[in-house]
Amino acid sequence: MQKSIEENNGFINKLTDLAQKNDPIDYSLYAKYDVKRGLRYADGRGVLVGLTRIGDVVGYEVQDGKKVAVPGKLMYRGYSVEDIVHDIASRHEFGYEQCVYLLLFGDLPTKAQLDEFTSFLGELRTLPPNFTEDMIMKAPSCDIMNKIARGVLASYSYDPDPENRDIANNLRQCIELISRFSTLAAYGYQAKRRYYDGKSMYIHNPVPELSTAENFLRLIRSDRSYTQSEAEILDLALILHAEHGGGNNSSLTVHVVSSADTDTYSAIAAAVGSLKGRRHGGANIRVMEMMDDIKQNVHDWSNENEIAEYLRKIARKEAFDHTGLIYGQGHAVYTISDPRATLLRDKAGELAKEKGCEEEFNLYRIIERLAPKILEEFHGGEKKICSNVDFFSGFVYTMLNIPRELYTPLFAISRIAGWSAHRIEELVAGGRIYRPAYKNVSTEREYVPIEKRVEQ
Repeated sequence: MQKSIEENNGFINKLTDLAQKNDPIDYSLYAKYDVKRGLRYADGRGVLVGLTRIGDVVGYEVQDGKKVAVPGKLMYRGYSVEDIVHDIASRHEFGYEQCVYLLLFGDLPTKAQLDEFTSFLGELRTLPPNFTEDMIMKAPSCDIMNKIARGVLASYSYDPDPENRDIANNLRQCIELISRFSTLAAYGYQAKRRYYDGKSMYIHNPVPELSTAENFLRLIRSDRSYTQSEAEILDLALILHAEHGGGNNSSLTVHVVSSADTDTYSAIAAAVGSLKGRRHGGANIRVMEMMDDIKQNVHDWSNENEIAEYLRKIARKEAFDHTGLIYGQGHAVYTISDPRATLLRDKAGELAKEKGCEEEFNLYRIIERLAPKILEEFHGGEKKICSNVDFFSGFVYTMLNIPRELYTPLFAISRIAGWSAHRIEELVAGGRIYRPAYKNVSTEREYVPIEKRVEQ
Protein backbone atom coordinates (compact mmCIF):
# COMPACT_ATOMS: atom_id res chain seq x y z
CA MET A 1 0.00 0.00 0.00
CA GLN A 2 1.38 3.40 -1.00
CA LYS A 3 2.39 5.61 1.93
CA SER A 4 0.89 9.05 2.46
CA ILE A 5 2.87 12.22 1.91
CA GLU A 6 3.02 12.73 5.68
CA GLU A 7 4.43 9.22 6.21
CA ASN A 8 7.05 9.72 3.49
CA ASN A 9 8.03 13.09 4.94
CA GLY A 10 8.35 11.55 8.37
CA PHE A 11 10.65 8.85 7.02
CA ILE A 12 12.78 11.42 5.18
CA ASN A 13 13.07 13.47 8.38
CA LYS A 14 14.24 10.37 10.23
CA LEU A 15 16.89 9.69 7.56
CA THR A 16 17.92 13.33 7.66
CA ASP A 17 18.60 13.11 11.36
CA LEU A 18 20.86 10.10 10.73
CA ALA A 19 22.73 11.91 7.95
CA GLN A 20 23.29 15.05 10.00
CA LYS A 21 24.41 13.04 13.00
CA ASN A 22 27.16 11.26 11.12
CA ASP A 23 28.52 13.93 8.76
CA PRO A 24 29.77 16.88 10.90
CA ILE A 25 33.56 17.26 11.10
CA ASP A 26 35.38 19.06 13.91
CA TYR A 27 36.84 22.28 12.48
CA SER A 28 40.04 21.79 14.50
CA LEU A 29 40.87 18.80 12.29
CA TYR A 30 41.25 21.08 9.26
CA ALA A 31 44.10 22.89 11.00
CA LYS A 32 45.56 19.66 12.34
CA TYR A 33 45.88 18.15 8.85
CA ASP A 34 46.66 21.50 7.14
CA VAL A 35 43.60 21.24 4.92
CA LYS A 36 43.11 24.13 2.52
CA ARG A 37 39.35 24.51 2.92
CA GLY A 38 37.75 25.78 -0.27
CA LEU A 39 41.18 25.36 -1.92
CA ARG A 40 42.31 28.51 -0.09
CA TYR A 41 45.15 29.29 2.26
CA ALA A 42 44.37 30.80 5.66
CA ASP A 43 45.00 34.32 4.30
CA GLY A 44 42.42 33.83 1.54
CA ARG A 45 44.81 33.19 -1.35
CA GLY A 46 43.73 30.43 -3.70
CA VAL A 47 45.73 27.21 -3.88
CA LEU A 48 47.53 27.06 -7.22
CA VAL A 49 46.07 24.09 -9.12
CA GLY A 50 46.59 25.05 -12.75
CA LEU A 51 47.93 27.45 -15.35
CA THR A 52 45.93 29.54 -17.80
CA ARG A 53 46.45 32.09 -20.55
CA ILE A 54 42.81 33.19 -20.63
CA GLY A 55 42.20 35.65 -17.81
CA ASP A 56 43.77 37.14 -14.73
CA VAL A 57 42.22 38.60 -11.58
CA VAL A 58 44.53 40.89 -9.59
CA GLY A 59 43.68 42.28 -6.18
CA TYR A 60 46.91 41.93 -4.28
CA GLU A 61 50.62 41.26 -4.66
CA VAL A 62 52.74 38.95 -2.51
CA GLN A 63 55.73 40.82 -1.11
CA ASP A 64 58.14 39.09 1.28
CA GLY A 65 55.58 36.33 1.73
CA LYS A 66 52.75 38.71 2.67
CA LYS A 67 49.70 39.90 0.74
CA VAL A 68 49.78 43.57 -0.17
CA ALA A 69 46.53 45.09 -1.43
CA VAL A 70 46.58 46.79 -4.84
CA PRO A 71 43.84 48.35 -7.00
CA GLY A 72 41.92 45.61 -8.77
CA LYS A 73 42.65 44.63 -12.34
CA LEU A 74 40.81 42.22 -14.64
CA MET A 75 42.69 41.00 -17.69
CA TYR A 76 41.40 39.15 -20.74
CA ARG A 77 44.24 37.46 -22.63
CA GLY A 78 46.65 40.08 -21.25
CA TYR A 79 44.47 43.06 -22.10
CA SER A 80 42.95 45.27 -19.41
CA VAL A 81 39.16 45.06 -19.43
CA GLU A 82 39.11 48.76 -18.61
CA ASP A 83 40.94 49.52 -21.86
CA ILE A 84 38.56 47.28 -23.80
CA VAL A 85 35.49 48.94 -22.28
CA HIS A 86 36.74 52.50 -22.78
CA ASP A 87 37.58 51.85 -26.44
CA ILE A 88 34.17 50.30 -27.12
CA ALA A 89 32.39 53.16 -25.33
CA SER A 90 34.27 55.76 -27.36
CA ARG A 91 33.00 54.10 -30.53
CA HIS A 92 29.43 53.55 -29.23
CA GLU A 93 29.69 49.92 -30.32
CA PHE A 94 28.70 46.64 -28.70
CA GLY A 95 31.72 44.79 -27.36
CA TYR A 96 30.65 41.45 -25.90
CA GLU A 97 31.15 39.61 -29.20
CA GLN A 98 34.64 41.07 -29.50
CA CYS A 99 35.45 39.75 -26.00
CA VAL A 100 34.13 36.31 -26.96
CA TYR A 101 36.52 36.30 -29.94
CA LEU A 102 39.42 37.44 -27.76
CA LEU A 103 38.79 34.82 -25.06
CA LEU A 104 38.40 31.96 -27.52
CA PHE A 105 41.18 32.78 -29.96
CA GLY A 106 43.67 34.77 -27.90
CA ASP A 107 43.92 37.94 -29.98
CA LEU A 108 41.84 41.05 -30.59
CA PRO A 109 40.00 40.66 -33.91
CA THR A 110 40.43 42.92 -36.88
CA LYS A 111 37.31 44.65 -38.18
CA ALA A 112 36.92 42.00 -40.88
CA GLN A 113 37.43 39.12 -38.43
CA LEU A 114 34.96 40.59 -35.96
CA ASP A 115 32.31 41.19 -38.62
CA GLU A 116 32.64 37.62 -39.88
CA PHE A 117 32.54 36.13 -36.37
CA THR A 118 29.61 38.30 -35.24
CA SER A 119 27.65 37.32 -38.32
CA PHE A 120 28.37 33.65 -37.62
CA LEU A 121 27.12 34.02 -34.01
CA GLY A 122 23.98 35.76 -35.22
CA GLU A 123 23.11 32.96 -37.62
CA LEU A 124 23.25 30.40 -34.80
CA ARG A 125 20.97 32.13 -32.27
CA THR A 126 17.81 30.37 -33.46
CA LEU A 127 17.31 27.06 -31.65
CA PRO A 128 17.13 23.80 -33.66
CA PRO A 129 13.75 22.80 -35.21
CA ASN A 130 11.17 21.75 -32.59
CA PHE A 131 13.62 22.44 -29.73
CA THR A 132 11.51 25.25 -28.27
CA GLU A 133 8.30 23.23 -28.33
CA ASP A 134 9.75 19.91 -27.15
CA MET A 135 12.52 20.93 -24.75
CA ILE A 136 11.31 24.22 -23.31
CA MET A 137 7.53 24.51 -23.54
CA LYS A 138 6.72 20.89 -22.65
CA ALA A 139 8.81 20.94 -19.49
CA PRO A 140 8.89 24.50 -18.10
CA SER A 141 10.83 25.22 -14.94
CA CYS A 142 10.26 27.66 -12.11
CA ASP A 143 14.01 28.33 -12.15
CA ILE A 144 15.57 29.58 -15.38
CA MET A 145 19.06 28.30 -14.53
CA ASN A 146 17.73 24.75 -14.30
CA LYS A 147 15.98 25.32 -17.60
CA ILE A 148 19.24 26.47 -19.20
CA ALA A 149 21.08 23.42 -17.85
CA ARG A 150 18.40 21.16 -19.26
CA GLY A 151 18.60 23.00 -22.58
CA VAL A 152 22.36 22.48 -22.67
CA LEU A 153 22.04 18.75 -22.01
CA ALA A 154 19.18 18.46 -24.51
CA SER A 155 21.42 20.07 -27.15
CA TYR A 156 23.44 16.86 -27.07
CA SER A 157 20.51 15.07 -28.73
CA TYR A 158 20.36 17.64 -31.53
CA ASP A 159 24.09 17.44 -32.26
CA PRO A 160 25.05 15.15 -35.17
CA ASP A 161 28.48 14.50 -33.62
CA PRO A 162 28.22 15.03 -29.84
CA GLU A 163 31.00 12.68 -28.68
CA ASN A 164 33.76 13.80 -31.02
CA ARG A 165 36.56 15.26 -28.87
CA ASP A 166 38.43 16.94 -31.73
CA ILE A 167 39.16 20.59 -30.97
CA ALA A 168 37.32 21.74 -34.09
CA ASN A 169 34.18 19.89 -33.06
CA ASN A 170 34.34 21.12 -29.47
CA LEU A 171 34.90 24.66 -30.69
CA ARG A 172 31.81 24.37 -32.89
CA GLN A 173 29.77 23.13 -29.95
CA CYS A 174 30.98 25.95 -27.72
CA ILE A 175 30.27 28.65 -30.29
CA GLU A 176 26.76 27.30 -30.82
CA LEU A 177 26.13 27.36 -27.06
CA ILE A 178 27.55 30.89 -26.73
CA SER A 179 25.19 32.07 -29.44
CA ARG A 180 22.11 30.25 -28.10
CA PHE A 181 22.40 30.87 -24.36
CA SER A 182 20.49 34.15 -24.56
CA THR A 183 17.71 32.44 -26.50
CA LEU A 184 17.57 29.52 -24.04
CA ALA A 185 17.29 31.94 -21.11
CA ALA A 186 14.69 34.18 -22.75
CA TYR A 187 12.47 31.32 -23.89
CA GLY A 188 12.83 29.60 -20.51
CA TYR A 189 11.66 32.82 -18.90
CA GLN A 190 8.68 33.10 -21.25
CA ALA A 191 7.66 29.52 -20.45
CA LYS A 192 7.88 30.30 -16.73
CA ARG A 193 5.69 33.38 -17.20
CA ARG A 194 3.02 31.27 -18.88
CA TYR A 195 2.99 28.15 -16.74
CA TYR A 196 4.05 29.43 -13.31
CA ASP A 197 3.08 33.10 -13.22
CA GLY A 198 -0.15 32.94 -15.23
CA LYS A 199 1.01 35.69 -17.58
CA SER A 200 1.20 35.98 -21.34
CA MET A 201 4.09 34.30 -23.14
CA TYR A 202 5.90 35.98 -26.04
CA ILE A 203 8.16 33.94 -28.32
CA HIS A 204 10.01 36.28 -30.67
CA ASN A 205 12.58 35.13 -33.18
CA PRO A 206 16.18 36.32 -32.70
CA VAL A 207 17.49 38.81 -35.26
CA PRO A 208 20.91 37.73 -36.62
CA GLU A 209 22.11 41.29 -37.17
CA LEU A 210 21.63 42.30 -33.53
CA SER A 211 24.13 41.94 -30.71
CA THR A 212 23.68 39.53 -27.82
CA ALA A 213 22.50 42.37 -25.54
CA GLU A 214 20.02 43.70 -28.10
CA ASN A 215 18.63 40.27 -28.86
CA PHE A 216 18.13 39.44 -25.19
CA LEU A 217 16.19 42.64 -24.46
CA ARG A 218 14.14 42.06 -27.60
CA LEU A 219 13.29 38.46 -26.65
CA ILE A 220 12.12 39.15 -23.09
CA ARG A 221 9.92 42.16 -23.88
CA SER A 222 6.44 41.89 -25.29
CA ASP A 223 6.92 44.86 -27.62
CA ARG A 224 10.52 43.87 -28.57
CA SER A 225 11.66 47.47 -27.99
CA TYR A 226 14.70 48.85 -26.18
CA THR A 227 16.81 51.99 -26.23
CA GLN A 228 20.42 52.28 -27.33
CA SER A 229 21.53 53.19 -23.81
CA GLU A 230 19.71 50.16 -22.36
CA ALA A 231 21.44 47.82 -24.78
CA GLU A 232 24.82 49.47 -24.20
CA ILE A 233 24.78 49.04 -20.42
CA LEU A 234 23.60 45.44 -20.72
CA ASP A 235 26.43 44.85 -23.20
CA LEU A 236 28.84 46.32 -20.62
CA ALA A 237 27.52 43.92 -17.97
CA LEU A 238 28.07 41.00 -20.36
CA ILE A 239 31.65 42.13 -21.03
CA LEU A 240 32.44 42.43 -17.33
CA HIS A 241 31.05 38.98 -16.47
CA ALA A 242 32.50 37.10 -19.46
CA GLU A 243 35.58 35.73 -17.67
CA HIS A 244 37.13 35.81 -14.22
CA GLY A 245 40.13 33.52 -14.17
CA GLY A 246 40.25 29.75 -13.89
CA GLY A 247 39.78 29.67 -10.12
CA ASN A 248 36.19 30.86 -9.83
CA ASN A 249 33.88 27.98 -8.95
CA SER A 250 32.10 27.54 -12.28
CA SER A 251 35.22 27.87 -14.45
CA LEU A 252 37.04 25.43 -12.18
CA THR A 253 34.06 23.12 -12.62
CA VAL A 254 34.58 23.25 -16.40
CA HIS A 255 38.23 22.28 -15.95
CA VAL A 256 37.46 19.48 -13.50
CA VAL A 257 34.64 17.93 -15.52
CA SER A 258 36.45 18.39 -18.84
CA SER A 259 39.55 16.69 -17.41
CA ALA A 260 37.48 13.50 -17.09
CA ASP A 261 37.24 13.51 -20.92
CA THR A 262 33.49 14.01 -21.05
CA ASP A 263 31.49 15.84 -23.72
CA THR A 264 31.05 19.60 -24.03
CA TYR A 265 27.39 19.59 -23.00
CA SER A 266 28.07 17.73 -19.75
CA ALA A 267 30.90 20.11 -18.84
CA ILE A 268 28.93 23.29 -19.55
CA ALA A 269 25.78 22.01 -17.82
CA ALA A 270 27.89 21.34 -14.72
CA ALA A 271 29.16 24.93 -14.85
CA VAL A 272 25.58 26.22 -15.05
CA GLY A 273 24.77 24.25 -11.90
CA SER A 274 27.74 25.82 -10.14
CA LEU A 275 26.85 29.35 -11.21
CA LYS A 276 23.29 28.91 -9.96
CA GLY A 277 24.60 28.73 -6.39
CA ARG A 278 23.83 31.62 -4.07
CA ARG A 279 27.52 31.87 -3.15
CA HIS A 280 28.42 32.34 -6.80
CA GLY A 281 26.12 33.67 -9.51
CA GLY A 282 23.11 34.23 -7.28
CA ALA A 283 24.82 36.86 -5.14
CA ASN A 284 23.30 39.92 -6.82
CA ILE A 285 19.80 38.69 -5.94
CA ARG A 286 20.79 38.69 -2.27
CA VAL A 287 22.02 42.27 -2.74
CA MET A 288 18.63 43.29 -4.14
CA GLU A 289 16.78 41.58 -1.30
CA MET A 290 19.02 43.41 1.19
CA MET A 291 18.44 46.72 -0.59
CA ASP A 292 14.68 46.15 -0.46
CA ASP A 293 15.01 45.73 3.29
CA ILE A 294 17.20 48.83 3.66
CA LYS A 295 14.82 50.98 1.61
CA GLN A 296 11.90 49.87 3.79
CA ASN A 297 13.69 50.56 7.06
CA VAL A 298 15.76 53.66 6.29
CA HIS A 299 13.38 56.57 6.03
CA ASP A 300 15.78 59.21 4.74
CA TRP A 301 17.91 57.76 1.94
CA SER A 302 20.22 60.76 2.08
CA ASN A 303 20.89 60.58 5.83
CA GLU A 304 24.30 58.93 6.22
CA ASN A 305 23.92 58.50 9.99
CA GLU A 306 20.62 56.65 9.63
CA ILE A 307 22.01 54.47 6.85
CA ALA A 308 25.17 53.71 8.84
CA GLU A 309 23.19 52.72 11.93
CA TYR A 310 21.04 50.30 9.94
CA LEU A 311 24.11 48.78 8.29
CA ARG A 312 25.51 48.23 11.78
CA LYS A 313 22.29 46.44 12.73
CA ILE A 314 22.77 44.16 9.72
CA ALA A 315 26.39 43.54 10.70
CA ARG A 316 25.28 42.76 14.28
CA LYS A 317 22.85 40.17 12.89
CA GLU A 318 19.91 42.21 14.17
CA ALA A 319 18.42 43.05 10.77
CA PHE A 320 17.67 41.65 7.33
CA ASP A 321 18.59 37.93 7.22
CA HIS A 322 20.53 37.88 10.52
CA THR A 323 23.70 36.49 8.94
CA GLY A 324 25.81 39.56 9.66
CA LEU A 325 26.64 39.87 5.96
CA ILE A 326 26.36 43.10 4.01
CA TYR A 327 25.90 41.67 0.56
CA GLY A 328 27.85 43.07 -2.37
CA GLN A 329 30.82 43.87 -0.13
CA GLY A 330 34.13 42.04 -0.26
CA HIS A 331 35.67 39.63 -2.73
CA ALA A 332 37.96 36.61 -2.59
CA VAL A 333 40.64 38.41 -4.63
CA TYR A 334 39.84 42.12 -5.01
CA THR A 335 40.78 44.27 -2.04
CA ILE A 336 41.03 47.99 -2.74
CA SER A 337 38.67 47.98 -5.72
CA ASP A 338 36.75 45.71 -8.07
CA PRO A 339 37.26 47.15 -11.57
CA ARG A 340 33.99 45.61 -12.75
CA ALA A 341 32.07 47.41 -10.01
CA THR A 342 33.74 50.72 -10.86
CA LEU A 343 32.95 50.47 -14.57
CA LEU A 344 29.37 49.33 -14.02
CA ARG A 345 28.77 51.96 -11.31
CA ASP A 346 29.81 54.80 -13.59
CA LYS A 347 27.50 53.63 -16.37
CA ALA A 348 24.70 52.98 -13.86
CA GLY A 349 24.88 56.64 -12.84
CA GLU A 350 24.18 57.68 -16.42
CA LEU A 351 21.24 55.28 -16.70
CA ALA A 352 19.87 56.41 -13.33
CA LYS A 353 19.54 59.96 -14.67
CA GLU A 354 17.72 58.66 -17.74
CA LYS A 355 15.36 56.48 -15.67
CA GLY A 356 14.72 58.94 -12.83
CA CYS A 357 16.46 56.72 -10.27
CA GLU A 358 19.06 59.20 -9.02
CA GLU A 359 17.87 59.09 -5.39
CA GLU A 360 18.23 55.32 -5.31
CA PHE A 361 21.60 55.48 -7.04
CA ASN A 362 22.84 57.94 -4.42
CA LEU A 363 21.74 55.48 -1.72
CA TYR A 364 23.93 52.84 -3.37
CA ARG A 365 26.86 55.26 -3.45
CA ILE A 366 26.49 56.05 0.26
CA ILE A 367 26.35 52.35 1.18
CA GLU A 368 29.33 51.70 -1.09
CA ARG A 369 31.31 54.25 0.92
CA LEU A 370 30.08 53.32 4.41
CA ALA A 371 29.81 49.51 4.33
CA PRO A 372 33.55 48.69 4.15
CA LYS A 373 34.25 50.93 7.17
CA ILE A 374 31.41 49.38 9.17
CA LEU A 375 32.52 45.85 8.37
CA GLU A 376 36.03 46.83 9.45
CA GLU A 377 34.58 47.97 12.79
CA PHE A 378 33.19 44.49 13.38
CA HIS A 379 35.88 42.30 11.84
CA GLY A 380 39.05 44.34 12.14
CA GLY A 381 41.35 45.50 9.37
CA GLU A 382 42.95 42.20 8.42
CA LYS A 383 41.56 42.43 4.89
CA LYS A 384 40.57 45.49 2.93
CA ILE A 385 36.99 45.36 1.66
CA CYS A 386 35.45 46.98 -1.39
CA SER A 387 32.12 46.80 -3.16
CA ASN A 388 32.01 44.07 -5.77
CA VAL A 389 30.23 43.92 -9.11
CA ASP A 390 27.18 42.20 -7.58
CA PHE A 391 26.45 45.35 -5.60
CA PHE A 392 25.61 47.30 -8.76
CA SER A 393 24.58 44.68 -11.32
CA GLY A 394 21.18 43.98 -9.78
CA PHE A 395 20.42 47.69 -9.64
CA VAL A 396 21.30 48.02 -13.32
CA TYR A 397 19.04 45.09 -14.22
CA THR A 398 16.23 46.63 -12.17
CA MET A 399 16.49 49.89 -14.12
CA LEU A 400 16.32 47.79 -17.30
CA ASN A 401 13.09 46.25 -15.97
CA ILE A 402 14.65 42.80 -16.11
CA PRO A 403 12.94 40.36 -13.68
CA ARG A 404 15.08 39.01 -10.85
CA GLU A 405 14.73 35.43 -11.99
CA LEU A 406 16.84 36.45 -15.01
CA TYR A 407 19.75 38.00 -13.07
CA THR A 408 21.77 34.80 -12.71
CA PRO A 409 20.86 33.57 -16.23
CA LEU A 410 22.32 36.86 -17.53
CA PHE A 411 25.54 35.95 -15.72
CA ALA A 412 25.48 32.60 -17.53
CA ILE A 413 24.78 34.23 -20.90
CA SER A 414 27.99 36.19 -20.39
CA ARG A 415 30.20 33.60 -18.65
CA ILE A 416 29.60 30.91 -21.28
CA ALA A 417 32.36 32.74 -23.18
CA GLY A 418 34.89 32.16 -20.41
CA TRP A 419 33.68 28.62 -19.79
CA SER A 420 34.15 27.77 -23.45
CA ALA A 421 37.66 29.18 -23.47
CA HIS A 422 38.52 27.14 -20.38
CA ARG A 423 36.96 24.03 -21.94
CA ILE A 424 39.19 24.36 -25.01
CA GLU A 425 42.24 25.16 -22.88
CA GLU A 426 41.71 22.04 -20.76
CA LEU A 427 41.39 19.87 -23.87
CA VAL A 428 44.54 21.35 -25.42
CA ALA A 429 46.80 21.76 -22.40
CA GLY A 430 45.31 19.62 -19.62
CA GLY A 431 45.64 15.92 -20.20
CA ARG A 432 45.32 14.81 -16.59
CA ILE A 433 42.17 14.20 -14.58
CA TYR A 434 41.72 16.30 -11.44
CA ARG A 435 42.14 14.11 -8.36
CA PRO A 436 42.77 16.09 -5.15
CA ALA A 437 42.96 14.24 -1.84
CA TYR A 438 40.53 14.09 1.07
CA LYS A 439 41.78 12.92 4.47
CA ASN A 440 39.49 10.33 6.01
CA VAL A 441 38.95 11.16 9.72
CA SER A 442 36.63 8.33 10.66
CA THR A 443 37.80 5.42 12.80
CA GLU A 444 37.98 1.85 11.58
CA ARG A 445 35.18 -0.30 13.00
CA GLU A 446 34.55 -4.00 13.31
CA TYR A 447 31.86 -5.27 10.94
CA VAL A 448 28.55 -6.21 12.62
CA PRO A 449 26.26 -8.87 11.05
CA ILE A 450 22.72 -7.60 10.45
CA GLU A 451 21.14 -9.80 13.14
CA LYS A 452 23.38 -8.19 15.78
CA ARG A 453 22.89 -4.56 14.77
CA VAL A 454 21.12 -2.11 17.09
CA GLU A 455 19.22 0.88 15.73
CA GLN A 456 21.20 4.06 16.26
